[in-house]
Amino acid sequence: MRTHRPRTSGRPRRLPGHVIAAVAVAGLVAACGSEGEAPDDGAGGETGGGDVSIGLVTKTETNPFFVTMREVASEYAQEQGAELTALAGEFDGDNEGQVRAIEDLIAQGVDGIMITPSNSSGVLGAIEQARSQGIVVVALDTATDPEDAVDATFATDNFEAGRLQGAYVRAVLGDEEPKLIMLDGTAGGTVDTLRHDGFLEGFGLEEGDPEIVGMENTQGDQNTAQTAMENLLQRSPDVNAVYTINEPAARGAYAAIEARGLTDQITIGSIDGGCEGVQDVADGKYAATVMQFPAEMVRQGIDAIIEAAEGGEPPSGFVDTGSVVITDDPVEGIESEDTEWGLENCWG
Repeated sequence: MRTHRPRTSGRPRRLPGHVIAAVAVAGLVAACGSEGEAPDDGAGGETGGGDVSIGLVTKTETNPFFVTMREVASEYAQEQGAELTALAGEFDGDNEGQVRAIEDLIAQGVDGIMITPSNSSGVLGAIEQARSQGIVVVALDTATDPEDAVDATFATDNFEAGRLQGAYVRAVLGDEEPKLIMLDGTAGGTVDTLRHDGFLEGFGLEEGDPEIVGMENTQGDQNTAQTAMENLLQRSPDVNAVYTINEPAARGAYAAIEARGLTDQITIGSIDGGCEGVQDVADGKYAATVMQFPAEMVRQGIDAIIEAAEGGEPPSGFVDTGSVVITDDPVEGIESEDTEWGLENCWG
């Protein structure tokens, strides 16, 4: 049974013009050079000293996607005169760590909390506690289940991002009969389910179809993905297409495929659009990635919390912050940008 697509605000799925202009403001060039490094403010770092206090709770401190979120949030909050406290789980799937982080922020009396939930339902109790005390809570990147457990969600339409990846990889195969391996993320995550189901729709398959020759969860981790891919290749060495939940998983898959000498046989697709991932596409490690815009998620989340804290309307609903296919080998019928554009706009 397929998961329904989230509601969207009608925003275009291509990068809006104001996002391009904001890249310079947010210092994303520096972020591109620091993927994988911990942010300067530390696990519980605070920036700014304004009247509005905001907490950011990410899935981990080390995934480049969340490193970028923290860096942009730190800088943008300071620009807006707000105070930011950044916390994180110890690993992707650390639900208890995220619950403790929310409880810490409630104790601090913050005005708003932004969270990328590791488990879409596991943090609901803590979120309810926060909202009952008048704290605005918005989800970034990953929706809660149910979606209205938070005030609003600022995120990629992950079903659409998955669909774009699937449509691109299938188009590359042409008339070749597909033999697909799927490297998923963390079981139970909304993002993981939406991307998985979107990919299948774009690729033209149903769950359980025989063309899917292997499937493993990777927690979006490069080393875990590499091990999973090595094991799956032993069982299905004739695979010709690979879905990956994110770019760390894609890098792990590529390492395993390269070690087996199968890079010319297998088409890899991914989702993230980080600077390192775009460079991987440029270097031919995988065919395409679908770029997201975490900096835009963060900026819109901070703006919404500040507006509510200053007496304005609280945010509501789902806001699609956009997605763009990045490849140097475009295919007919799928809009895309090349890697030069991608490197100029990665994670803007």
